[in-house]
Amino acid sequence: MYDVIIIGAGPAGITAAIYAVRKKVETLIITKDIGGQTALSGDVENYTGYQFISGPELVLKFEEHLRKFNIALKENEAVREIAKIGGIIQVKTDKCLYEAKSIIIASGKRSRELNVPGEKEFKNKGLTYCATCDGPLFSNKDVAIIGGGNSALDAAVQLMRIANKVYIINIAPELTGDAVMREAVEGSDKVSIFNNTRVEEVLGDRMVSAIRIKKEDKESLLSVQGVFVEIGLIPNSDFTSGIDKNNSGEIIVNSHNETNIPGIFAAGDVTDVPEKQIVIAAGEGAKAALGIFKYLIYN
Repeated sequence: MYDVIIIGAGPAGITAAIYAVRKKVETLIITKDIGGQTALSGDVENYTGYQFISGPELVLKFEEHLRKFNIALKENEAVREIAKIGGIIQVKTDKCLYEAKSIIIASGKRSRELNVPGEKEFKNKGLTYCATCDGPLFSNKDVAIIGGGNSALDAAVQLMRIANKVYIINIAPELTGDAVMREAVEGSDKVSIFNNTRVEEVLGDRMVSAIRIKKEDKESLLSVQGVFVEIGLIPNSDFTSGIDKNNSGEIIVNSHNETNIPGIFAAGDVTDVPEKQIVIAAGEGAKAALGIFKYLIYN
């Protein structure tokens, strides 16, 4: 049995693990991947110590730091259920059952889907949720980015360097991302912005060839070879039955990262802590690990 099981290996989970093992807390990490949403980020210019670094490069730094410690790590494993029985917390995955005295849920978030006709049919056939991963596949092609926040603008900044033409389809009256990214996107000749516009359907034969869009009562077809869905994120909290969550599905934590169940802590983007930033997630992971250390002393 472990002292703590950490679910997730993004900035929060990795930082929590490093803090925990340095306190001699026997630690297991269970994760589907390393890096979480950070691995899908483009350019990172606001992580202290790095004036400029890409998301994947920053994740490599995190992983290099993590692997310097003797931390048990189960990769490519998805958590299905957690339950507290007596003073023991059981974590059931798609492969095994683990037990610990405490856990930290740092499972992050995943991309929100459009839920329009054609989305499922053309997933990975021209429709994707990751500009960092798939952007290079659309060199000199016309692409549409769905969304108007930071995720969409980050995708646009990346694709401006790769694609022939970039269309931003934004359901809101104006773009809502950070000013520096808005300026970069709005100042590019490659980018056309459609505000107050929604996607009605994704079209194509074997691959994406167009999207049907609607502004007010007027529908039109937009010819594109790629569609990047960037309409926000959903917390990976489906397995957290019995744990208090807000209306968005984010786990509610106090200032010590404790949930409503003793011994179950949470950190990072999966929680209701405001401002989803890499540096904030890392800090929350550190706080959660220090909270676990104190919890284990008195329980």
